[in-house]
Amino acid sequence: MTDAALAAAFTEDRLLGGRLRLLQPRSGYRVAIDPVFLAAAVPAGAQQSVLDIGCGAGAAMLCLCARVPGCRAVGLETQRELVRLCGDNIILNGMTNRASVMIGDLLHPPPRLAPGTFDHVMANPPFHERNKTTPPAVAEKAEAQIEGEADLAAWVRFALSMVKSEGTLTFVHRADRLDALIAQLAGRAGGLVLFPLWPMAGKSASRSLVQARKGSAAPARLEPGLLLHEADGRLTAVAEGILRDANALPLSRG
Repeated sequence: MTDAALAAAFTEDRLLGGRLRLLQPRSGYRVAIDPVFLAAAVPAGAQQSVLDIGCGAGAAMLCLCARVPGCRAVGLETQRELVRLCGDNIILNGMTNRASVMIGDLLHPPPRLAPGTFDHVMANPPFHERNKTTPPAVAEKAEAQIEGEADLAAWVRFALSMVKSEGTLTFVHRADRLDALIAQLAGRAGGLVLFPLWPMAGKSASRSLVQARKGSAAPARLEPGLLLHEADGRLTAVAEGILRDANALPLSRG
C-alpha cells in the first residue's frame, strides 16, 4: 500500500498521553476509552500472560504491555484486516518480543491457542444482541458492535476455557447487559467485582467493568466505581491518570 493509500485508509492516533501509537481504520470501528480502562483493570504482573479476545487493532493489549513491563499478551481477532493492523501496531510500538496476534474465531479457535494457559483473559465483547439493534452502515463496525454466531455466553465460555485456575477474567460491557454477563459467570468464577464507570455525578453508568476469578468461591462485591468527568466536563484526576499516565485501575479494595 502506498503512503497516500495508507493515509486515506488509516489514521495514526496516540493513547496513554502519547506513549502508544495506534494505527486504526479511518472508517469502521475506532477505539474509544473502553479498551484503555479494560487494560488498566487487568491485574497482570511481569512474566504473566494475557489473552485479549476480539483484540481489534490491539489497543487494549498494547496499553497493558505499556503499563506492565515484562507481561506477555496475545490477541485473537476474526477480521483479517484488523489482524494485519494489530501486527503493524505491535511493530510500531516495539513490542514484538512481548505481544502477538492471531486470526481466529472463538467458536473455532486456532489449535496453537492452548486452553488453560493464560494467567488473565480480557475482552470487550460486542455490546448488542443479534437482531435487536439497527446495524451500522459500515460492516466492520457492525461486526465489532453486534454479536454474530458467538453470543455473550460463547464469549464467557471461551474466556473461562483459556484462563488458568485462579486466573482472572475481565470484561467491559454495557450496564444494561450485566445481568446476562453475571448469569454466565455464576458457578464458574467467583470473587465477582462489579465496577461502574460513571460519566459524571448524577448520570447513570452506561459501562461497567466486571472481573472474576476462575474457580474462586469468594462472594461478589459491588464497588463504588469511577467517576470519569467533573461537572465542567474535565476528566477527573483518577480518570486522567489512567487515560494519559497509564495508571492501573484496581477493581477491588479487598
